[in-house]
Amino acid sequence: MSNRLASKLLAEFVGTLAFVFIGAGSAAVIGDGVGLPGIAAIALAHGLAIMAFAFAYGPVSGGHMNPAVTVGVLAAGAMDTVTAIGYVVSQLAGGIAGALLLREVLGGAATGLGLPALAHNLALGSVVLTITPTAGFMIEAVLAFFLVTVVLNTAVAGRAGSLAPLAIGMTLTFNILMGGALTGAPFNPARAFGPMVATGKFDDAWLYLAAPIVGAIIAAALHSTFGLIARKEMGADGAAMNPAE
Repeated sequence: MSNRLASKLLAEFVGTLAFVFIGAGSAAVIGDGVGLPGIAAIALAHGLAIMAFAFAYGPVSGGHMNPAVTVGVLAAGAMDTVTAIGYVVSQLAGGIAGALLLREVLGGAATGLGLPALAHNLALGSVVLTITPTAGFMIEAVLAFFLVTVVLNTAVAGRAGSLAPLAIGMTLTFNILMGGALTGAPFNPARAFGPMVATGKFDDAWLYLAAPIVGAIIAAALHSTFGLIARKEMGADGAAMNPAE
């Protein structure tokens, strides 16, 4: 393994560990039943954590800290398969390490360690809502789609310059504001899997692991489509400027 790849994998491991420790930790400490202020605090903790470590490790590894982001970047053709596999392994390991560290400092798993769960009998105004696995899958996929779309169009495409981590952190924040009460809104297999391992509870694990990947692949396909359209438009403009004699 080259030193450069090793540094990237270490950055993804540490960044994901920190993200899960702070994000899942905020959910564990704040807990359920605190309404919108609590969800806003949890969303802000996730958003600030990912933004800070994206600034810190973006120049090293790109600051993915999410297997869905890595799959999206791979599907968009912006990284190779071997590196992507290394990233995903490092992220999952970092997520587990962050959750185990959280379990240690909180004295066990009684708080739930930020374990995501589908809502049951959630009161929304005059409506009582239960999120089915199908609806949960759609929510997690859509939230991951939004995140990967932002990553591809800012950090990967280079359109936001040094402000890409800010855009990514904001996306995490508004995603969790919308979906936090419905699914827990991890839209990140490492963020979901770490607390699952630390608590020994794997309810709806397939959903939390697969849905973000589906959303990421759709985002990558759309990103590639936009790129293809843009290239065709540039080609058409060039032909118009240089008509055949």
